Formats: sequence, structure tokens, C-alpha cells
Amino acid sequence: QVQLVESGGGLVQAGGSLRLSCVASRRSFGAYSMGWFRQAPGKEREFVAAISWNGGRLYYADSVKGRFTISRDNAKNTVYLQMNSLKPEDTAVYYCASDDTLRATAPPRMNGEYSYWGQGTQVTVSS
Repeated sequence: QVQLVESGGGLVQAGGSLRLSCVASRRSFGAYSMGWFRQAPGKEREFVAAISWNGGRLYYADSVKGRFTISRDNAKNTVYLQMNSLKPEDTAVYYCASDDTLRATAPPRMNGEYSYWGQGTQVTVSS
């Protein structure tokens, strides 16, 4: 059974920073792509960032490019999302997700392509 547990969310002022972490209880964690998504109230869940199994490919939503950085530490079964220059529109519940394709060439960017999800962590950015 794969479990993903996010942490690091909270309340921050606009312009501030947060770092989210997601720890996966999964064998061969380092062989799978990981992604971050977010869902604001009344909106659909949207893609934020994704990283390939070896960290060689990174993808970002246009809305966060240049401000957010995804990374992973396969020795710790952990994926991170460093969020800088936060804006009120970044307010959402942030979810990490794990792919189920072994050593995929490129990490997925669609909701439906991920097999496992965490419970989410709330990020609130005040103006």
C-alpha cells in the first residue's frame, strides 16, 4: 500500500516562502515520477509541478514558473516543493502524487495519470 504524507503548509504573507514536503512509503520510490497539484475553493485540481524519477526532467505550470522549485531526495523517499514570492492566488490545498510507471521518460502533468495521492496540506497566502 502506497502512502503519501504532505507537510509544510501554513499561513504566510504575500511575498513570503514555504517549503512543502511529501514523504512516500513506497518501495522503489526512486523509480517513479512525482507531482504536485493544488485545488483552490470552488476550482478544479490543477497541475503545479512534476519531477521525473531521477530528477532529470522538471515541469512547471506557467503560473508558478520562476517562483516554485520541485526537487526530490530518493534516499529519503521525499519530494519537495519550494515556494517563493507567494501570491494570494497561490492559496489552495496542495497535494503530492506518485506515478505508477517505472522509470517513465517524462513525468505526467495530468491528474488522471497519477495513481497515488496524499491527503493534502493547506497553504494560505494573505495580502
